[in-house]
Amino acid sequence: MLLEAEFWVALGFFVFIGLLGYLGIHRMIAKSLDERAGRIKAELDEARKLKDDAAQLLADYRRKRGEAESEAQEIIAGAKAEAERLAAEAKVKVEEFVARRTKMAETKIAQAEAQAAADVRSAAAEAAVAAAAKVLTQEAKGKLASELLAKGIDDVRKMLN
Repeated sequence: MLLEAEFWVALGFFVFIGLLGYLGIHRMIAKSLDERAGRIKAELDEARKLKDDAAQLLADYRRKRGEAESEAQEIIAGAKAEAERLAAEAKVKVEEFVARRTKMAETKIAQAEAQAAADVRSAAAEAAVAAAAKVLTQEAKGKLASELLAKGIDDVRKMLN
């Protein structure tokens, strides 16, 4: 048995294991593994925290996007309402402008008609005065004709004014 190689290999193995135990290598390996497990756990915790922060940030951005979209819809609705209000005001102003212009045109037409009627009356009166003057001058002679003519012309002019 002492001469067999397997015995010496087994004895060397147990001596090596005993030496490792005596020097506390198993504690150093366990400590190293515990430190590594702690680092991995810290990294996992940090990754979990970063994931939670990213999820919170994503939720914030989605909420802000929703708020921005609703605000944009409100702005669009306000702009549409303002455009409709301005269009209605413009329509009212155009209608008032057309009504004023129509009234001014009707007033000018009425004035022109009145002026034309006055001009026609004036021309007719002038023609009547001229005819009367001609008739009177042919019929009446002398001072009487001049007086009648002057008085008649004055009376016609007073009627015209």
